[in-house]
Amino acid sequence: METGGPGTGAVLLANSEDSADRVYALILDLSSAASDRREAALVELSKKREAYEDLAPILWHSFGVMTALLQEIVLVYPYLSPATLTNQASNRVCNALALLQCVASHPDTRALFLNADIPLFLYPFLNTTSKTRAFEYLRLTSLGVIGALVKNDNSEVINFLLSTEIIPLCLRIMESGSELSKTVAIFIVQKILLDEMGLAYICQTYERFYAVGTVLSNMVSQLVESPSVRLLKHVVRCYLRLSDNPRAKEALRQCLPEPLRDNTFGGVLKDDVTTKRCLGNLLSNLSEGS
Repeated sequence: METGGPGTGAVLLANSEDSADRVYALILDLSSAASDRREAALVELSKKREAYEDLAPILWHSFGVMTALLQEIVLVYPYLSPATLTNQASNRVCNALALLQCVASHPDTRALFLNADIPLFLYPFLNTTSKTRAFEYLRLTSLGVIGALVKNDNSEVINFLLSTEIIPLCLRIMESGSELSKTVAIFIVQKILLDEMGLAYICQTYERFYAVGTVLSNMVSQLVESPSVRLLKHVVRCYLRLSDNPRAKEALRQCLPEPLRDNTFGGVLKDDVTTKRCLGNLLSNLSEGS
């Protein structure tokens, strides 16, 4: 059965070319001296980033564009302390961060993104503590960029992150952020732990293990009061991975939070077979040879 007339292919091609031309025009606007044109381009391109698969390489290789995106980030620094960031300024910089996330997640630009140390520009945002919507959105979007980097289990990414202060930044957000921010922060820590180098790094000294273990334990206490299957899943998987390290396993035999041992979360996990199995594996690991 025919799905279109003879001109359908030509129309689709023309629409595709129009779309590409529009993207190139918006990318040119990112380098515009006119602030309102740049802001409008940020909004439109952040909406198009999922639909246009080659956007990341085009952004990276277009003259002046990465500089313009970093300028958007640096312009916000003076409003971090004292905390005077407005919702409008937060939305604008988060649109720039969304484009950086696009570059961070693309296989052709990920290594370039890391080699230029661009994640470090986001750390001042992760270091903020204000609970306002503007700051929460800023932290969440910044975490999304780091989350995009770790998603593909790349050892180069983990090596880069371990050489920076990302773990303490994530730990603080895991303890005091919103549920969404906590979820992305613990996802990043979990991905670092799943890498052999990351697990060895965290278990290398008592101080590092204690820092991670204390925050995970505090999260368990919070989850007893306010259950969240999504967060609990990541907490259990972090503990399970830590138990793969002999020294950490020995320590966890003494300090694994009681609510993970005594079926406190039985009701919360009744429909989550995978997390229940992970918790069972964790308890089994800790009982071996004890």
